[in-house]
Amino acid sequence: MTPAHRREAADAPATATVVEFRGGSAMIPASRDVVQGFVARLREAGVDMADTFLDSARLVASELVTNALRHAPGPCRLVLTLVEDGVEIAVSDSGEGFPAFLPGDPLRIGRHGLEIVTRLCDEVVTRPHATGKTVSARLPLR
Repeated sequence: MTPAHRREAADAPATATVVEFRGGSAMIPASRDVVQGFVARLREAGVDMADTFLDSARLVASELVTNALRHAPGPCRLVLTLVEDGVEIAVSDSGEGFPAFLPGDPLRIGRHGLEIVTRLCDEVVTRPHATGKTVSARLPLR
């Protein structure tokens, strides 16, 4: 299933983007594509970032979208925002459950997504709302 999402217009500001996904596994690689376009706009706007930033941002976004796909029914929203010295990557979904931050375990197979996200990001916060939650991760530019 191809996710339906709103692409930003060519003249959209470089500092934020919002994409709505209907669902389905295709939204995971699509989220990486959205991040790639966002980071390209940041670079064009002269934002200084580490050489590894794009790869880290793509990984964080795809892990958060994967969790939304696995643990929440229905659509999700990906919001990317330039904030001070980083980018906030936020995924909102309609699931009632909260993410489980598990301790590192090299013997565990799978369920390492949030472990990866917390190692890459300065801050990871879950905010509940009336019909679900938003998980936000702040990834430093350098």
